[in-house]
Amino acid sequence: MAERPPLLSLDEAQQRLVEGARAQAIRDTEELSTFDALNRVLAQDLVSPLDVPPADNSSMDGYAVRAADVKPGEAMPVSQRIPAGHVGQALQPGTAARIFTGAQMPPGADAVVMQEDATAGEGTVAFNAAPASGQWVRPRGEDVRTGAVVLPRGSRLTPQALGLAATVGAARLTVLRRPRVALLSTGDELVMPGEVAPQDLPPGAIYNSNRFTLRGLLQAVGCEVSDFGIVPDKLDATRETVRRAAEGHDLIITTGGVSVGEEDHVKPAVQSLGRLHMWSIGTKPGKPLAFGAVAREGEGAGEALFLGLPGNPVSTYITFFLAVRSVLCALQGLPTEFPRGFELRAGFDLPKPDRFRREFMRVRLGADGALELFPNQSSGVLTSAVWADGLVDNPPGNAIRRGDLVRYLPLSQLLSSC
Repeated sequence: MAERPPLLSLDEAQQRLVEGARAQAIRDTEELSTFDALNRVLAQDLVSPLDVPPADNSSMDGYAVRAADVKPGEAMPVSQRIPAGHVGQALQPGTAARIFTGAQMPPGADAVVMQEDATAGEGTVAFNAAPASGQWVRPRGEDVRTGAVVLPRGSRLTPQALGLAATVGAARLTVLRRPRVALLSTGDELVMPGEVAPQDLPPGAIYNSNRFTLRGLLQAVGCEVSDFGIVPDKLDATRETVRRAAEGHDLIITTGGVSVGEEDHVKPAVQSLGRLHMWSIGTKPGKPLAFGAVAREGEGAGEALFLGLPGNPVSTYITFFLAVRSVLCALQGLPTEFPRGFELRAGFDLPKPDRFRREFMRVRLGADGALELFPNQSSGVLTSAVWADGLVDNPPGNAIRRGDLVRYLPLSQLLSSC
């Protein structure tokens, strides 16, 4: 019997994945309307050409005054009215200006008294208390100064980031092109929903759920996905599909057939076109992982990275977060640190943890604030992934008792953290 290779730690595997992906980092850019740049990655620093706000303005509806002129209880004449978007005249000594939120402060005024602290008369106003200089005034440049980098290169453009870009007048943004991923499945046992009715499934056949899960995950994180379908279990067909998948793609992903020592056609096909490393990762689920690259045709055409994921549905799903995520982050020059998660209370017992592998268990947050564990943690039970809202990251050999603090990784964080 062949000796089993030692388990590679997840941290070491992620480091190797990141190093390999950084060497193939995407450098192609495109210019988009700021309206259309959601979730894209900024390709160059966005520098502000102006102060924000561009002038001192009122943060309240009220009255602009010289603070030193106000005597509580004494009426002052109201000399002008300044709505937002209008510029007032210089404030005359001893007078007040009716002003509204966002309106530019008139020259000479240094404070705002909000209307709740004022008593309006016929062309006059009296105040309950004297304001301090600067009260309810947003100073020029309070948010952004001219020349400041408001969004650095490599920023993921969230809705609030797009709002900030618009705040400094950026109508268009230069972003990296999306990662291009080729997705293919292997295995004669796989069939597609709609091609064969459930009652007509032949013995040994299963529906190809991984194709749907991975395609959805890749699209959710902003990739362009080319689906090469199910490849016949023949070396020539596998090699030709892998060769075609390398053209025009940054990453090729396959599922199944990556267990160490397993006889399949993906391994020799990739090795004949590039290079491949077969790893056993110390994680549960998702131990087998293949990582390499496939050369594109033509001198100087470069390579497409290759990832072979395990075939069990939950293993595929979890390995996306543990491995594919790291590669996609590195390809785009984004931070690659694995999410830290949160410490939350376990609402379950785990008396017999895996002695050697780091477990990622499907859980969800209960109404009492404790984490509930899906009762069947098998790598083939995809219902656990639908039921869960996060994972517990449990070290090897760590037994859990109800009430213990455990590391919780929300699925929303895993999908949006790079």
